[in-house]
Amino acid sequence: MNFTLAITGRPNVGKSTFFNRLLEQRKAIVDDVSGVTRDRQYGVAEWAGKSFNVIDTGGFVAGSDDVFEKEIRKQVVIAIEEANAIIFMVDASTGITALDESMAEVLRRSKKPVFLVVNKVDNHTRLMEASEFYSLGFNDIFFLSAISGSGSGEVLDAVAALIPEDSEIEESPLPKFSIIGQPNVGKSSLLNALVGSERTIVSDIAGTTRDSIHTHYNLFQKDFILIDTAGIRRKAKVHEDLEFYSVIRAIKAMDEADVCLLLIDAEKGLTAQDLSIFSLAVKKGKGIVVIVNKWDLIEKSTNTARDFEKELKKKFAPFSDVPIMFVSVKDKQRIFQSMEMALKVYENRQKKVSTSKLNDVMLKAVEAYHAPVVRGNQIKIKYVTQLPTKTPAFAFFCNYPNDIKGPYKNYLENKLRENFDFTGVPLKLFFRKK
Repeated sequence: MNFTLAITGRPNVGKSTFFNRLLEQRKAIVDDVSGVTRDRQYGVAEWAGKSFNVIDTGGFVAGSDDVFEKEIRKQVVIAIEEANAIIFMVDASTGITALDESMAEVLRRSKKPVFLVVNKVDNHTRLMEASEFYSLGFNDIFFLSAISGSGSGEVLDAVAALIPEDSEIEESPLPKFSIIGQPNVGKSSLLNALVGSERTIVSDIAGTTRDSIHTHYNLFQKDFILIDTAGIRRKAKVHEDLEFYSVIRAIKAMDEADVCLLLIDAEKGLTAQDLSIFSLAVKKGKGIVVIVNKWDLIEKSTNTARDFEKELKKKFAPFSDVPIMFVSVKDKQRIFQSMEMALKVYENRQKKVSTSKLNDVMLKAVEAYHAPVVRGNQIKIKYVTQLPTKTPAFAFFCNYPNDIKGPYKNYLENKLRENFDFTGVPLKLFFRKK
């Protein structure tokens, strides 16, 4: 999957409500005050068997009214540059505003597919009034109510139709690692330290580093591809803007990678943004190595690293089986060990466990601790097998698959991890009727 859909539109037209509906969760803070969507808004949506990234640009607009229009237009430009398709949302209850018109003007010039979505069409009168939006000049126009969800299926069908089937994507046989994280944590410096040359030339000319940069690394008998997203255009731009770029870039680089190297600043610790990026990588089933950079700047006592690691793993729970490396990119301290760890995680992600071995180990674990009885039913797990998927996934065949609850799933996952090394790799467990 490497398809990104951006949702644009002026404030309060219902972008966040629509975004939540796509992701089937209330992730954004939805409020009627202009500019409240301060949350990081990106996630993975699935429709008609295809999954794609969704970004709500509303989450990246600065709050004060005077800069609003400029900021929003800038967002639209970024969305046009970075996304594969754009949803332009307007509000039937207010009709066409000047801001809608100026955004439409920018979007019409784009070569990307734009879907005009008229929101808040929740009765027949609104539908009649909404026809004025045809004057904005877009071919693909949809009427919906994001709150009730009516009409959203048609929009999603149109988006899904643009996404190629997975089989059309060329695969490189080499492991691919992407360096992700927030601006200024040292992503480019890490790449340069590894490759030993100023590989990412960051200049002030717009568009010097258009997309992620792929560097083939072959030193010390190691062969892999590094994907760097750090080449975000460093102009004297608003911090917010830079962050918006870096988020879209990180998501795209994640899609291409087998293992994500999440870089964290030791002085700042783990931020909410880091955690969002982490959970997205988990959701996408990528291998993960957490690299804590600038460790040289931290005052240390005997257990500093151990305590720091414990704290991080607590925040990463339930998926805390993640290697954490403490490095100083500047002093080239432990950066090569980090790459060795990434290769190890890559191998773990490719691992196939034979069915006989799996049943041998896992059925014993089931015997040692049975699933709790549900509604008087004794749950019996009869058989386990690994599924032929890109990331490790296991099917447990049992008599009441729907009655297996979270804590027991966690127990089984922990047993898999204890017996077969899956460090750094998210596991998927499925329960099926025998």
